Amino acid sequence: MFDDEAKPDGTQAIRRAANILRYIASGSREGVSLRDVSQAMGLSRSTTHRILKCLSDEGLVATSGNTRRHVIGSLTFELGLATSNLQHDLMTWRSVVDDLARETGATAYLMGRSGIECVCLHRAEGSGVVRVIPVELGQRRPLGVGAGATALLASTADPDLNRVLKAIEPHLQTYPALSLERIRSNVDNARRLGFAESEGTVVREVYGLGVAVASAQGPAMLALSLAAHSSIATPERIAAWKKTLVRMVREHRQPAPAAPAAALPVPGGG
Repeated sequence: MFDDEAKPDGTQAIRRAANILRYIASGSREGVSLRDVSQAMGLSRSTTHRILKCLSDEGLVATSGNTRRHVIGSLTFELGLATSNLQHDLMTWRSVVDDLARETGATAYLMGRSGIECVCLHRAEGSGVVRVIPVELGQRRPLGVGAGATALLASTADPDLNRVLKAIEPHLQTYPALSLERIRSNVDNARRLGFAESEGTVVREVYGLGVAVASAQGPAMLALSLAAHSSIATPERIAAWKKTLVRMVREHRQPAPAAPAAALPVPGGG
């Protein structure tokens, strides 16, 4: 995926380490193996082992003694706390996600943009009889994969959109129901309706609904989304969820003059 083994650049080790951290963060909660990382990065096992050991020694990666699988270490969380302004913003949006799950009964998410990916920053389970959890906390997906990720992608200007689509194309093999054409169509619909929707294209029998939180400048960096079993995602419920999403975003952003209500989608627009 990131074949830079032959590059003699002085920052090569940093780039390799950053790519490995991103890959581990996008893996399952059980972690990834040395072989997984080596193959994904296009690096030899010995080079991969040295980098993983260094990251582990510094607390950026944690390794299970029994399975020898690697997960993100505690230092990454501690470093994240240093971005105080961002953390404050995220904390306030987390409370919105909790309220959203309580009011709708669906699983609610706060998704954040990270380069060509989105990451699950917070998750709250609803009270519905049939619960679904298609995205784990901290899990990464390419932009355009899932409702929240599609809402974020839809806020991207066309020149950057084309660049992102080209970059994510190799990773769509994991999602056989998705193609670049399907993602473009989903983006067009999200721009037209103000909401991104996904049903069965990422996780079978799961309906997703997402809305981007408008930024004062540039593309949206955060999105709220809901996930529910397709059997309970009736047209009436979806219409109610859309209104709830818009209302909660408006109420939360109202004190901030940089985010006028006109930037938000119109309830009931599809």
